[in-house]
Formats: sequence, C-alpha cells, structure tokens
Amino acid sequence: MRGRVFRDPEDAHVAVASGDDLPAALEHLAARPDCTGLAVLGLPPERPSLEALAGRRLLVCESDGSRMRDFVAAAWKAGAEAEWINNSQPSPDQLRAWALPVAGLVLAAGSGTRMSQDGKNKLLLDYEGVPLVRYAVSAAAEGGCQGIWAVYSRPEVLAVLEGHATCIHNPDAAAGQASSLRVGLENLPDQAAGVVVLLGDQPLVGGRTVEMLLHAWRNEDAKRAVAASYGGVWRPPVVVDRSLWPELRALKGDAGARQVLGDRPDLLDTVPAAGLPDDIDTPEDYARILRLPRRDPS
Repeated sequence: MRGRVFRDPEDAHVAVASGDDLPAALEHLAARPDCTGLAVLGLPPERPSLEALAGRRLLVCESDGSRMRDFVAAAWKAGAEAEWINNSQPSPDQLRAWALPVAGLVLAAGSGTRMSQDGKNKLLLDYEGVPLVRYAVSAAAEGGCQGIWAVYSRPEVLAVLEGHATCIHNPDAAAGQASSLRVGLENLPDQAAGVVVLLGDQPLVGGRTVEMLLHAWRNEDAKRAVAASYGGVWRPPVVVDRSLWPELRALKGDAGARQVLGDRPDLLDTVPAAGLPDDIDTPEDYARILRLPRRDPS
C-alpha cells in the first residue's frame, strides 16, 4: 500500500496476517515497537495471549460474528484500539483505509471580509437549510476520513461546528491561512498517515470527491499529495502525506498547500473531479449558488 508494506520494514509500519499466522504476528509486534497495528484476516481456533497488542491498533476481520465479538472484547481488555469488519476476506480498499488512516481538516477561521456587507460571517450563511461551513465537514465524513477536525476563530462558527467536528481554536487567525493550517496539523492524531485539507466555503464539494481522492492517494504508485482537478487546474480539497506536514507547518501568511505543491510535480497527483470548487467570497458568489439546482453532493 503506497510502498509502505514490506516483508521486513525498516521504519514505522502496520502488519497484516492471516489467523493461522497470528502467533508469529504477535511475536513481531513484541519485537518491533515501531509496528503500530495489526490486521487479522480470519481468527484461529485458539486465542493466544494478546498482551503484545497493548496500545496498538487492531483490525479484526472475521465472518463469524460471535467469535469476532469475543476476540474484540479480549483485545480491548488487553489495551488494543480494536476495530472490526464482519468478513474474513475484506476488500483491499477496506484494508488500505485501515492501514493508512486519513484525518479531515476543515479550515474555517477566515474573516470573510468581502462578504461582510451585513456583518455576517460567510461560513454561517444558509444553504439549503445548513450553515455553509458544515458542508465541508459532511464531505470529509461521507468521503471516509477517520475523524474531522475544524479550525475556527470566531465563537459563532464554533457554535455551528460543535458536535460535528473536533474544534480547534486559532487565536492567530488574522495572520493568514497558514496559521490555521499549522494549528490544525499540530492537533491531529499521531496515527494519521495523511490529511485531507478542505476549505470551509466550498459547499459544492462533496463526499464523492473526497472518497475519490483518498482512493487515489492510497494506491501503490501515488505521489505524496493528491488534489482534485477542475478543468485542468487543481484546487482543494487535497490529500497530503504526513511526511510533508513539516513543510506545511513552516508556511507563513496566507500561503496554503499550493505554495509547497504548486511547482513540484514530483509531489502532486491530480484527479479530475465533478462538482463546483468555487469559494464563496463575495455576495455575488453566494447569489450564484442559490440560483443553482439543488445541491448534488459530489
């Protein structure tokens, strides 16, 4: 998966093993602190000691629901972070999604000054009965992100995001988008292999676009970042591998991921996307989307 699964890995990794090989896999975990998780495809007749799973991620794939539940309960008792699929032969996409978890990061700390003719934050504008900013959260969730984080600066934006995302306050939002990107990345979980960066003012970008980007990024030959392409021009959302986060955190001012990826084709793949990526920056932009047919969450 993206060149990350090796027979004898030299760095941090996860392991995938059949039930028959579970004892050997547990020995591997005990010997390798940098093995952060284990996926088991089918369960063995006898359950070995699961002490080596403490503090690690576990994916149990088993068609027998009763055996699966018992094994998961024992893994939780041993201190594992266990998930499950009720199928002993999961699809490659299911395994990739577990092995390479991706966080969704919604940037929602902008001031929206070009929309402020009535003083209302553009992210709170109503679109089909929902505040504009929540469409980005929905796109991340529906697209398959393992958790959604949203960076905000204003309490009224927090009020519509609470309960829908993990909210991160950016006290330095006036310094530009780079500060929101930095504070967001600094608060993402250690197990996230990548991040989908979404803008809070793109209500016509939906879950299918995010799902397509994640699928492309998890492919074996994918580059470290994958973005949606609209008419040959790439725009957010964009998936960025964790190895590039230090460069994103070093950005200043209004610079976004484009400053890191724009002139480096060796880092970026693009995937043609449906939908409309336009930001809602002006009253005219808002009026235009209100005239469109009912939203197709693509």
